[in-house]
Amino acid sequence: MNPLLDIRDLRLELQRTRKESVAVLDGVSLSVGKGETVGIVGESGCGKSVLSLSILGLQPNAMRITGGEMWYKEEHPLHGLKEHEIRRYRGSEIAMVFQDPMSSLNNGLTVGAQVTEMFRLHSRCSRAEAKERAIALFRRVGLARPEALLKEYPHQLSGGMRQRIMIAIAISCNPGLLIADEPTTALDVTIQAQILDLMRQIREENDTAIMLISHDLGVIADMCDRIAVMYAGQIVEEGPTAAIFEDPRHPYTIGLLQSIPAPSKKREKLFSIPGTVPGLAERQSLGCRFAPRCGLATKHCYTEAPLLFGASAGHAARCWLLAERGGQTDAVVS
Repeated sequence: MNPLLDIRDLRLELQRTRKESVAVLDGVSLSVGKGETVGIVGESGCGKSVLSLSILGLQPNAMRITGGEMWYKEEHPLHGLKEHEIRRYRGSEIAMVFQDPMSSLNNGLTVGAQVTEMFRLHSRCSRAEAKERAIALFRRVGLARPEALLKEYPHQLSGGMRQRIMIAIAISCNPGLLIADEPTTALDVTIQAQILDLMRQIREENDTAIMLISHDLGVIADMCDRIAVMYAGQIVEEGPTAAIFEDPRHPYTIGLLQSIPAPSKKREKLFSIPGTVPGLAERQSLGCRFAPRCGLATKHCYTEAPLLFGASAGHAARCWLLAERGGQTDAVVS
């Protein structure tokens, strides 16, 4: 199956001074198929959010793409586009649900104005038609009293309602790809479940592809067909969800899974991976970027960056152990 979104060896750099730049994303390759849900996991600072922003050209001004390619539906390049060119894809083809709906919605405009703007911008419909479509869309995402909501402001609504409105704006033009960056952060468990059910419904009804970014491995396990594990600006492991959870091959992935609380561990101290994610400047001098935190790192790990080695069909990890020890990566974090 041809990918809907195809990212090839993407490099994104931060311009620190006029003459100095450092890589934020370094050689990231990822594909998302039509109707597929791909999860992106990793600690804060690993590059998950900036990867999603770069797809739509929304990365910070100090960052620029210096290598690689991004293709939508094979024939549409997303790399190297000017602002007015990438705007054609935002909302209509690729939409994004941001992490914090309170800061993403405009508190100076009613939610009705913000939703109807999408219809008027992309569909060129009348004000009255846009209003009717907005009401229907509010009902579709499970919002009560949709007519009254059109006149209300974001600060008057609960977190769950604001997130539903963000999703309503994102799906207003039936995009082929929906990028959701921590869509359930700061929501209580009941509302989280409702938002995730809504995303499943959108995928099933429209065959929408979803790129889901989350710290919650439980959410990722429940929602995703495939998972990409990011660390220090690189994808260090990728594969089907079952393979990642049942047979993880990268030390970092194993550490993340060991960190998940479980009823069987209630009398044990919660596991955490030692150390922190290396800074942008520090990671340039490392071979394997996880080596300083890995209990089985060798000199080779510090001097040469590993490639993505295949572990099984569709499953690969960026670890020298796969090449040197036959893929045995069990007790790797200390």
